[in-house]
Amino acid sequence: QVLLVQSGGGLVQPGGSLRLSCAASGFASGFTLDSYAIGWFRQAPGKEREGVLCTSSDGSITTYADSVKGRFTISRDVDENTVYLQMNMLVPEDTAVYYCEVTAVQGACYLDYGWYDYWGLGTQVTVSS
Repeated sequence: QVLLVQSGGGLVQPGGSLRLSCAASGFASGFTLDSYAIGWFRQAPGKEREGVLCTSSDGSITTYADSVKGRFTISRDVDENTVYLQMNMLVPEDTAVYYCEVTAVQGACYLDYGWYDYWGLGTQVTVSS
């Protein structure tokens, strides 16, 4: 059972930056963080959860929602078993609860939260002046 613990949310002014972290543990035997495709999703009040970006297990595929292209990036530190979402040039429309999700599928990723097997509890990001 993979456990994902998220941190790093908060209040930021428009134009600012935040980095979200997602620490993973509980991998099955023989698995490491780079055995998993990773997705970041967000859910604003009254709206459905939407995909922000995702990356395949080997990092060869990264898919971005149009709304975050050029502003958000994803990275992973295999030694620390942690995934990061770097968010720059934040706008009020980025306000949401953000979720990291993973699945042990190689060679693909999708901006579909139903495709993933494990997810964190979410962290609030608020962009406001």
